[in-house]
Amino acid sequence: MNGDFMNMESNQELEDELLPEYDFGKMKGGIRGKYVDRYQTGTNVVLLDPDVAQAFPTSDSVNEALRLLMQISKRQQTNNVLETTS
Repeated sequence: MNGDFMNMESNQELEDELLPEYDFGKMKGGIRGKYVDRYQTGTNVVLLDPDVAQAFPTSDSVNEALRLLMQISKRQQTNNVLETTS
């Protein structure tokens, strides 16, 4: 391809390769969002504030920081238990 594919000056329209039997506008009975609950149970999307996203730009960096926080929390809980039993 030489870049002429998306040439705006071209009067040629792209040929529709979709077969007529796949005209989704004519289909009946579809339910919008039918699988949204099932999808959401398998994913966990969290939106970060811009300042947090700048500090943790990848999912790996976010996971690493949260795992470290979990370790610190567990140590703190263990220390609190030991202090109260002593």
